[in-house]
This record gives sequence, structure tokens and C-alpha cells, in this order.
Amino acid sequence: MIGAGFGGLGAAHALREAGITDVTVLERADAVGGVWRENTYPGAACDVPSPLYSWSWATNPDWSRRYSAQPEILSYIERTAADRGLLDLVRTGSTVTGLTWDGSCWRVTTTTGSYDADVVVAAVGQLSEPVVPDIAGAETFAGPAFHSAEWRHDVDLDGKRVAVIGTGASAVQLVPGIVDEVAAMTVFQRSAPYVVVRPDRRYSPLHHRLFRRFPAVLAAERRATYELTELFNRALEGTSLVKRPLMAAIKAVWRLHLRRGVPDPELRRRLVPDYPLGCKRLLFSNDWYPALARDHVDVVSERVTGIEPTGVRTADGRLHAVDVLIWGTGFAATDYLGRIDVRGVDDVSLRDVWADGARAHLGLTVPGFPNLFCVYGPNTNLGGSSIIQMLEAQAGWIAQVARGIADGRGPALAVRREVWLAYDEEMQSRLGSGIWSHCDSWYRDGARITTNWPGQVAEYQRRLARVDWAELERVG
Repeated sequence: MIGAGFGGLGAAHALREAGITDVTVLERADAVGGVWRENTYPGAACDVPSPLYSWSWATNPDWSRRYSAQPEILSYIERTAADRGLLDLVRTGSTVTGLTWDGSCWRVTTTTGSYDADVVVAAVGQLSEPVVPDIAGAETFAGPAFHSAEWRHDVDLDGKRVAVIGTGASAVQLVPGIVDEVAAMTVFQRSAPYVVVRPDRRYSPLHHRLFRRFPAVLAAERRATYELTELFNRALEGTSLVKRPLMAAIKAVWRLHLRRGVPDPELRRRLVPDYPLGCKRLLFSNDWYPALARDHVDVVSERVTGIEPTGVRTADGRLHAVDVLIWGTGFAATDYLGRIDVRGVDDVSLRDVWADGARAHLGLTVPGFPNLFCVYGPNTNLGGSSIIQMLEAQAGWIAQVARGIADGRGPALAVRREVWLAYDEEMQSRLGSGIWSHCDSWYRDGARITTNWPGQVAEYQRRLARVDWAELERVG
């Protein structure tokens, strides 16, 4: 297993439940947690309600609020991994650099040694490699500069002039998180996001008593949240009957939220997105718009053309003087396994196979790469709902295949090429008629949408519930 976040630990659990006990989880950091270990910026939290953003086999009656913050989610992962004995499987400080199929097994090369593995599960995630854009002069900036996912807690922002470049999901949380601390803030916006109310609340002691004494109450809240998010997923489908009325309702809520949060009509104008609702990730925050409306905050829509020692230069020629530069510019979401040299049958490079964009059958497997499976792979991200449901479906499917290998279905199994091609054609056809095809976003890799699943979670769960062995073939 490569990666000890929600995906890797969940797959390790599924394998053990299937009777596969010889499992090693290789983690490059010094602890488990994945993105919830890495993203420690002020205000970091989940935008999926906590009852649904947890493993189905480890529901938690003790969430402090409906939308939990990063420390609590990380604590949940650590506690669950310890309680279920998963921490014993993890080897930290082991960065995987190469995977080579030698004809009978995978040779796994790491910074701390090498391993032989019958099966490799890559659970490195889509949001694990921070991206800093290549902007002229960035290396000359005289003050501290860091990415939101590599937060510098040693940098004192009190009284500083701070630049935040980017207005994605992380920026929407960190800007309100530091706005009271800084002397001045300039937010550089390439594209305004749609931001709606996050219906958050603190759970009362009564809630906790009910959840503990009557697990069905927690299960009911989880199910209700699931159904609501599936409604949004249906709206994102190109042929959904609920799309138009639901999107109209969400847009009305957004307009009201913007108007209430930003009294200045000129600033409101700059905060209106120029693309259809749903085309990029819908964001949730009660504090974003009020933070931007503060007197010491400036929103700049002009294109950033360069970084200089004392500030940020924009296309209108203006130099915006700042002391600290924070990159809120997201992740290399489409660069799957980008830092690992993967070589399959006949020494074929996975980078070459994916030269025109990553693609995998069910988001899991690629022909010519036997016994290698992805978790949170191509076309498995969601525009709505909890990704953990997708990860669990993938873990269950992988565990079935691993059990089949152990039971003699063949020492090495890979998806048939024609099955892989047909599935990819289906994905791109469905995505081509959906909302994500109407704008440029991190969902795309050139002309292809390589990150997102085009349907509902329930469909994906059905398709992965039982392995269709006819789709796989023996290799070697």
C-alpha cells in the first residue's frame, strides 16, 4: 500500500477483512493522515458533513460539529487506525520512487529500501502534490512564501501585509482564518468561485447522547446527508431532470449570500463568476464574503505577471507591496502517480500510457500493469458528496481481486485492453455532455476530464460491488 490517508488505510482494512494479512503500508511522511496531516492552515476544515465524511465501519458519535475542522478529522484517522490495528502495518518515512514488474511480482523501490509485493495499491490521492505556478521572479521574493498545504507556522502574520494568490477551496478557508491577524491582505483572483452558506452548527451534549445510545440516529443523519449530496450529484449529470430547478435554487442562495456578505456593489461585481454554476467546485463558507469586504482587504482581478522582492506585479503595471506571500493555488490533481516511475509488462512506462491523460478501468486498473490498483484514481473524484464512499467501494473491489489471486484465480491479473478502452470511451462521452465540459478547471488535463466521476455515488458502488472476472485476464 502506498499512502496512509483515508484511501490507503481504508484499503488496508478491507484487505484484512478479506483475510489478506500480509499488508505493508508505505507512507512518505512521519505519520498517518494524508491530506488531513498536511493541510494545517488556519481554518482548514471539511466541506462535507462529518457523519458522512467518515468510514462506514467506524462511524463517530463524538464529532464536535457538523463540519469538522482539520485537527478533529486527523485525530479521528489516527484514533481509528490505532483502534483497528492499522498503525502496526504502516512504515513511515518511506517515499516510493519506483514500481517495476519483474514478471512475477512488483519490485517496490523506496528511499529506505526495496520490497517485493504480489499486489500494489497506490493510494497517493489526487490532492497530495501542491502546485506553485511558474511566475517570473517568484524566487526573488524577499519575504516568506509558502503554499497553503505547506503552512509555515513559524511565520508571524501579525501586522504583516499578506498576499494570497488563488481563490479555491483552501483560500476560501484560510483567508477568513487569518484576516483578523494581518495588517493588510491582497487576494489575487484569477476566477471568482461560487460560494454558498455552510449550514454548520456545534453538536450539543444531547446530540452526543443520542448518537451514542441510539446508533440508528447517527445512521439516519448519515443517510439523509448522503441522499442530499446524491441530489446534487444528479444535478451535475448532463441529463438530470433535477438539474435546472436545483441549480436555479443554489444560484439564488449564492446571490443572496453574496449580497448579504458584500455591501459594496463594485466588489460584488468582481466576485461574480464568469462560468456556469457547477462547472468548477462549489465552495461552502459563511466567512469568505464578509472577509473580502473588510476595509483592510483588497481583491485584485488583474492577472499576476510577476513577483518582485517587495511584492506582486499585475498586468495593469501595478506593484502590490506585501511582506508575506501565500500560494492558494491547489494541487497537481491530474498528475496521477507523477513522482513514481511505474514500469509494467515489457518495461512499459505508465507515464507513456497516460501521456494523453490518465485513464483506468473503474478508476482502478490499467492493462499491462497486473496486480496494480489505484485508490482515488482517474475519474473517481466527486463534484458533490463524500469521497470516502468512493474509496470504500474501491477498497472492497480490490480486496475481492486480492482474495481471488490468493485463492488461485491466477498469480497476476490485469484488465483486458478492450474493457479498459470501452470504459474510458464511456467516461469521456458522459463527461462531455456534463457541466464540467463548459469551463477550464483542475478537473481537466488538456481536452480530457481525468479527475471526476460522471454519475452518482450509488451507481459507482453498484458497479464495484462484485468483481466481473470476465473483465480481467491472466498475465504471464
